[in-house]
Amino acid sequence: MINTVRLAMPAEAVDIARIQRRAWSEDPALKVMLSRVPADEASRIWHEAITRPPMAKMRILVALGEAGIVGFAVTVPSDDPDATPVTGELAEFVVDVKNRESGHGSRLVNAAVDTLRQDGFQVATTWLPTTADDLREFFVSGGWAADGAHRESTTDDGAHHLKLLRLHTDIRAEGAN
Repeated sequence: MINTVRLAMPAEAVDIARIQRRAWSEDPALKVMLSRVPADEASRIWHEAITRPPMAKMRILVALGEAGIVGFAVTVPSDDPDATPVTGELAEFVVDVKNRESGHGSRLVNAAVDTLRQDGFQVATTWLPTTADDLREFFVSGGWAADGAHRESTTDDGAHHLKLLRLHTDIRAEGAN
């Protein structure tokens, strides 16, 4: 079935890792991560996350297109210090560069929000690099907004810094209080 989104299967870990690595290679701030996690290790990590998620409400979704897997998203409970028990997080959201502008991103983010809602969350957040203008524009056009939270991620050796901003959106079902 093409042009759909579903939960990831264990055999798809290699495709998820490949798409993630390609996305990271596009962003100078994330490129350094490529050398820290070899491709086979990334596939193993994704396989384990799919087969034995580290938390009960972690979901890995894949977007399918004509070429197979074209993107993925990870939903989890938010662990931000100001999060409430009804705050979920879109922890990772990647659509392969070759498959952008084809509706896959919209399907994927909508499925991720539906998944968070089904898991009992009422607010969704996501952290984006401050340099990801196109991605921020995509989320804002879908009703997400910056909430003023910022953080910085640094590599273990302190050599590379990534500034992030948080977006949020209300995901309560229509008519819910």
